[in-house]
Amino acid sequence: MALRMRKNKVAAPLPGCPLTACLSLIGGAWTPNIIWYLSGGPRRFSELRADLPGISSKVLTQRLRELEQSGVASRQVLPTSPPSVEYSLTVLGHELLPAIRSIVEIGQKLKSHQEGRQAGSCPEGQAAPGIRAAGPRISRL
Repeated sequence: MALRMRKNKVAAPLPGCPLTACLSLIGGAWTPNIIWYLSGGPRRFSELRADLPGISSKVLTQRLRELEQSGVASRQVLPTSPPSVEYSLTVLGHELLPAIRSIVEIGQKLKSHQEGRQAGSCPEGQAAPGIRAAGPRISRL
């Protein structure tokens, strides 16, 4: 017997959904990390490269350009010899920080939960304190 299709109780997203726009920006590889390091104050390109071992210059350049075009980061050429460039968060960029901090907190809880399950301290069906028990494991989709 086939299951009946249930109606969705959530309103459909508006055209040009703001959630999609925000997640498409911060969902890119390395982007949240770059925003995180810029939250401490202005950083030069080489400083960001040192903050993010493993990122290539090409990807860092792309992400910084995306952040600049979206109004999250600003780029300032310093009058030094040779010229140097500093990146910093804009007011809009600072507004992203509470969301990123929340994601970090949830990530820490998820990591603790996974480590607890691997160590055998979280029997099947029980969750670590502060974390809801997950349903059955789903393998690759």
